[in-house]
Amino acid sequence: MIRIITLLVALASLLFVAIGVRWLVDPAGAAPELGLSLSQGLGLITQIGDISSFFLTLGLCIAIALVSKQGIWYYPAIMLLVFAALGRLAAWSVHGAALAVPQIAVEVLVALLLWYASKRLVRVP
Repeated sequence: MIRIITLLVALASLLFVAIGVRWLVDPAGAAPELGLSLSQGLGLITQIGDISSFFLTLGLCIAIALVSKQGIWYYPAIMLLVFAALGRLAAWSVHGAALAVPQIAVEVLVALLLWYASKRLVRVP
């Protein structure tokens, strides 16, 4: 079971890093996958900078947690995912955005996986 959890966590890390890198090198290709169109000027800088940093931080914190076996590194990733899900719910309930159930479900499930990993895939002092 531990190997399966480790594999799932590692795959999540790789996926998030790949998404972050893609935003840096091919934002025009990455944007539609998130339901976005690219902005111009300062909006484009904000999209590329904020979205790439979100996914790179997410993926690298998970990778550091896996390698170091220090559970505390999972918490920033968990927080990013939970706040993203809460932000989607706020966008839907307050601003009339479409309810993105599949995206929210993925964020919550991955956050739960990381929480479980923070308890099971760590070095006991």
